[in-house]
Amino acid sequence: MACLSPSQLQKFQQDGFLVLEGFLSAEECVAMQQRIGEIVTEMDVPLHCRTEFSTQEEEQLRAQGSTDYFLSSGDKIRFFFEKGVFDEKGNFLVPPEKSINKIGHALHAHDPVFKSITHSFKVQTLARSLGLQMPVVVQSMYIFKQPHFGGEVSPHQDASFLYTEPLGRVLGVWIAVEDATLENGCLWFIPGSHTSGVSRRMVRAPVGSAPGTSFLGSEPARDNSLFVPTPVQRGALVLIHGEVVHKSKQNLSDRSRQAYTFHLMEASGTTWSPENWLQPTAELPFPQLYT
Repeated sequence: MACLSPSQLQKFQQDGFLVLEGFLSAEECVAMQQRIGEIVTEMDVPLHCRTEFSTQEEEQLRAQGSTDYFLSSGDKIRFFFEKGVFDEKGNFLVPPEKSINKIGHALHAHDPVFKSITHSFKVQTLARSLGLQMPVVVQSMYIFKQPHFGGEVSPHQDASFLYTEPLGRVLGVWIAVEDATLENGCLWFIPGSHTSGVSRRMVRAPVGSAPGTSFLGSEPARDNSLFVPTPVQRGALVLIHGEVVHKSKQNLSDRSRQAYTFHLMEASGTTWSPENWLQPTAELPFPQLYT
């Protein structure tokens, strides 16, 4: 199952993405949901999320606090919230478990359930069949896409944020923990859009300067009719080339669209950009996929 056929490989190379239905069992999906439920129950909500400051200076400090929290999350398990879920005193306007946008960026390293899925025999077999020699795991996220206000993700390329030289060394692995439908915000791709480089890059500012990140270049206007929807069932795995253009719409349905996603990089002969927001640390060098 986890070993790609020549025709699947060819399709992935041609389109820049590939759907593998039934990659994980229902039990494996339930295990992830149960574990994420425990993590959410135990979470500490960071102050920069809770407070709505008034003065401009305080607003800038809060933005910086928020930026620092994000920029230093590469080797930790941290919580990122939807807009408008706190009142001005920092109290939740909706239940905490319904307010989270995502948890990132090192579930694969710190949590036994997500570590075992990420490094599973199935995933290792898949990576080998893609010809990866020395894959490392650079980040992971659990994405909630909450009912009614799970935000849209605008068209982007993952390599904008995870830039390498040469390009073509980053691979997204996106696993549907729940069904992803047209109504609840499934992925949309532009097939074949992974062959013309990266139009925009997010770079980290020098330490101590605000804001913490900036963009080089910009996303070009893209014809909406080029996007193809990719609804999948729970347990499906979607392979995402680092440069393929993709997006997801807002979730206006009453069902969530949870997903676990992680990114692999072929480390052999590859330079990870020192300007990427995400950097390996002494505590957590990017772990090797193959165990």
